Amino acid sequence: MAVHKKEAFGTEEQELAALAKALSHPARIAILKELAKRQTCVCGEIVEVIDLAQSTVSQHLKVLLEAGLIQGTVEGVKSCYCINPDTIHRFEKMLASFFTDAKKYCC
Repeated sequence: MAVHKKEAFGTEEQELAALAKALSHPARIAILKELAKRQTCVCGEIVEVIDLAQSTVSQHLKVLLEAGLIQGTVEGVKSCYCINPDTIHRFEKMLASFFTDAKKYCC
């Protein structure tokens, strides 16, 4: 019987998949690029740069926050976000390892 639950896979595979899934929308890539470019916490200005409705940007920020790719604070109507360097570095290492291993077995 085939196993299709993600629990059947290792922790690293699950984490890599979750991070990749969080990056699977172009708006989230654009948000991360904007945060990285500014190299500081951004408070409310993301909507001005990303041409999407406030509610849509908020949903994308929520996904990035839940994945740990960004960190932030919400105080009332004001929210500030910045890149989470620890997660970015961990993701970078996982991807590098994945692609290094994949190249070894390539035809």
